[in-house]
Amino acid sequence: MVQPQIGLTGWGDHTTLHERGVSRLSAYASHFPVVELDASFYAVPAADTVQKWIRETPDSFQFIVKAYQGMTGHQRGENPFSSAEEMLAAFRRAFLPMQEAGKLAYILCQFPPWFDCSKKHVDYLKRLREAVQVFPAALEFRHRSWYEPFQEQTLAYMKEDDWIHTVCDEPQIGERSVPFVPEAVHRSDALIRLHGRNKGAWQKPASGEDWRKVRYLYDYRESELKELIPAVERLQQQSRRVSIIFNNNSGGHAAGNAFKLQQLMNITYTGLHPKQLPLFGEDETLF
Repeated sequence: MVQPQIGLTGWGDHTTLHERGVSRLSAYASHFPVVELDASFYAVPAADTVQKWIRETPDSFQFIVKAYQGMTGHQRGENPFSSAEEMLAAFRRAFLPMQEAGKLAYILCQFPPWFDCSKKHVDYLKRLREAVQVFPAALEFRHRSWYEPFQEQTLAYMKEDDWIHTVCDEPQIGERSVPFVPEAVHRSDALIRLHGRNKGAWQKPASGEDWRKVRYLYDYRESELKELIPAVERLQQQSRRVSIIFNNNSGGHAAGNAFKLQQLMNITYTGLHPKQLPLFGEDETLF
């Protein structure tokens, strides 16, 4: 059985992982075997940028690539593409080299809270899956209607169209959140994304507070991490590889929580980048 692949969203914000003289991605890859690439949500990267990411990571390292915002109905600001076809073609060109290098685990298509379970949205999912069929693809919902009352139908659809189910741990605030449903529908992969449980910040507050900075402000208690382990083990029985991504980045808790879960599950990884050694050993006598 393949041990769970634990990682974080992005590599730039986790200051406790940074090493002097080493790129942040290379330093990250000395701790974790997988990362969620979120930069691709904001812009489709240039070819040389993707090649740089490939070079800076070990052979076995995996990227979970977040779909570009225009693909999932999140488009903010001016769309740089003249058509959906141009956008999808650019995304495919950008990440085919990563797939060919064996480093693309799958793409992650996360839909917004207003994307409810309706015929027009099911039809859209079918068209999108066809457009990105060259990649394995995970699907994440944020509207409760996909699970209540349509959980059985939703999971059956995912299996039919070869989606990977994204299991979410998040605050439970009604229709704009989804329940924790540890069910795999894909034989190869299952994904758990841990968003934290900060109910107060999960929706945009009425005040002018910068809610994005506090939305994922949460530190999982050890007891909460232990409660997740049976769900991970259940998914391991249903799918070959389970990836667990900590997305609770706002307060710098994600890395520590990920290390704690590794410890609780007795997980150690091989094939990572070696950690940078200090220039002078603390206990060494030079003269």
